[in-house]
Amino acid sequence: MTQGARVTTRPGVPPREAATHCPYCALQCGMVLRENGRRVEVLPRQFPTNRGGLCQKGWTAAELLDHPDRLTTPLVRDRRGGELRPASWDEALDRVATGIRAVQDRYGRDAVAVFGGGGLTNEKAYALGKFARVALRTRHIDYNGRWCMSSAAAAGLRAFGVDRGLPFPLADLGRAETLLLVGANPAETMPPLLRHLADQRARGGRLIVVDPRLTATARQADLHLQPLPGTDLAVANALLHVALSEGWVDRAYVAERTSGFDEVRRTVAGYWPAEVERLSGVPVADLEATARALATVDRAIILTARGAEQHAKGVDTVTAFVNLALALGLPGRPGSGYGCLTGQGNGQGGREHGQKADQLPGYRRIDDPAAREHVARVWGVPAEDLPGPGVPAYALLDSLGTATGPRALLVFGSNPVVSAPRAARVESRLRDLDLLVVADFLRSETAELADVVLPVAQWAEEDGTMTNLEGRVLRRRALREPPPGVRTDLAVLAALAARLEEGAAGGSAGGGGFPADPRTVFEELRRASAGGPADYAGVTWERVERDEGVFWPCPDPDGPDTPRLFAGSFPTPDGRARFHAVTHRPAAEEVSAEYPLHFTTGRVLAQYQSGAQTRRVDALRRAAPNGFVELHPDLAGRLGVAEGDEVRVVSRRGELRAPARVSPAIRPDTVFAPFHWPGAARANSVTNDAVDPVSGMPEFKICAVRVERA
Repeated sequence: MTQGARVTTRPGVPPREAATHCPYCALQCGMVLRENGRRVEVLPRQFPTNRGGLCQKGWTAAELLDHPDRLTTPLVRDRRGGELRPASWDEALDRVATGIRAVQDRYGRDAVAVFGGGGLTNEKAYALGKFARVALRTRHIDYNGRWCMSSAAAAGLRAFGVDRGLPFPLADLGRAETLLLVGANPAETMPPLLRHLADQRARGGRLIVVDPRLTATARQADLHLQPLPGTDLAVANALLHVALSEGWVDRAYVAERTSGFDEVRRTVAGYWPAEVERLSGVPVADLEATARALATVDRAIILTARGAEQHAKGVDTVTAFVNLALALGLPGRPGSGYGCLTGQGNGQGGREHGQKADQLPGYRRIDDPAAREHVARVWGVPAEDLPGPGVPAYALLDSLGTATGPRALLVFGSNPVVSAPRAARVESRLRDLDLLVVADFLRSETAELADVVLPVAQWAEEDGTMTNLEGRVLRRRALREPPPGVRTDLAVLAALAARLEEGAAGGSAGGGGFPADPRTVFEELRRASAGGPADYAGVTWERVERDEGVFWPCPDPDGPDTPRLFAGSFPTPDGRARFHAVTHRPAAEEVSAEYPLHFTTGRVLAQYQSGAQTRRVDALRRAAPNGFVELHPDLAGRLGVAEGDEVRVVSRRGELRAPARVSPAIRPDTVFAPFHWPGAARANSVTNDAVDPVSGMPEFKICAVRVERA
């Protein structure tokens, strides 16, 4: 099976091929692109993650390369309220540089902010973080990956001393006798992963899914636990309660490899299954069966995803499942452990090299003096010139255009007008800016608000590396050059840094330089990450190509990489994993007489993230043409709503309108909507902007609403 997009090739030029990876999710499926006459074909490629399989999004990815909506010239807006018009690169870049200097001269360096994306290559993520801290010297940079797995990252750091989505190869899933998926729906979000689940089932393994909806993944499970949204933490504590009561805790592992268990043991003693059934709706028998399935086998894996993590208590919820995994002695054993299913294509690498507000390359903390000194030496700037930590993504966006917040924002690889919580408020903040610059290859909803739009290359037009959900560094290979008039993100950053340096007073704004060549950037990234938790010093492009990827940490080019972590010890000061006692607490916003229903969001098979790309692909648009609101038949009956009727979902922050989809797959007290659509169907007009105090993760997965016929 192949899919293609029309391209223009020169007569007499032989067809070209590139072995690369899908531009979408963190599975980073291998694929081959072939330019064949006037088409770019997507061909299967045997790679360990997907073993030749692709989902519909992957098969159709090349259709965007020459889409009619493709941007091929910069756009500028002459005045507030005016239309975007074509401009030369010189005019657009001069406008950006002049605007940055004017804002910083008036309001200070932190008045300019940068917002990145989890789909950017490692090279671009690294360069963006460096650009913010060296060229702009602002502390304000964060990225949309903050909304992906920041809660799991924080929980992993405090328990294990390191954050890597899967601390074991993906193939381990097929070896697990019991696999527990919490808030994960890979049948729709990353379908080729199901090949590994099929391996697990073929070996007689059990699949248990925890999800408020009977999703496509839950339908394949041996057992489906359907809790009230926001009660996963209580469920995890109840599972550990059962394991303790039945004597299933691996006490030797706990004693030899962990610390802090006594406090956790005392805490979960109060989570009686009957009480948790009352709270969550999960029957006692199902809680006991799940604990037994995990604890009485040799190999078990617990995986969490956005359903468990996108809460104002997401870090504690993940911690509860990590506690369960540690108590059962799972981490560090082949075919066992805890892991997180990363969402975005480079959600892992994107946060390792400087896009997060509190991090420097190599997953170093920006407030660590030794880390600052190391990175500053690589960048050729004084350590004291590096700014301190900024604020997480939502806090950054919510402060835009205010008296104390940034007055200018540069956006690379993100569409917060659709993807941010409380999206109408974020849209208003963007409109209040003195300068909004968006680098994209399509006119996203965010680009439509920009003062300057810079057309940049797509994934098939640039080289680089990505780091997938396993921590495997992969090579993205270009099939062809970008179209005339289009530049790469690295070239844009290089040009802006040069202009800012020319206009800087009292020293260089460009600092250590901003090369546009991705390989040169990667070599610098290797040096900057050396010695950090995410050490890429031993990763080379040649080694990645030869070995089908390299797992970090890999400090030595001639030494081994690390497919599986925690085999002998944990990267903590004493080598032990740490338990942390956590307790259930209600959602940030509880139901009331005015807002009596729970609202939750998620994805559908044919669309991806904010939909700016996938909504433009004909086959995907036909498969999922519009948003919808999923209602249980009992609720639909009480409301007098039939299939296809337009309904309003109203929260304290806004509303969405979309056709009703009546289905017994959802709980009667809960409604669901996918978040891929803008306008009236924008699910994030409704969602709550309450955030986790540790990770900064917004509470996308639950808020209080009412539903009525439109």
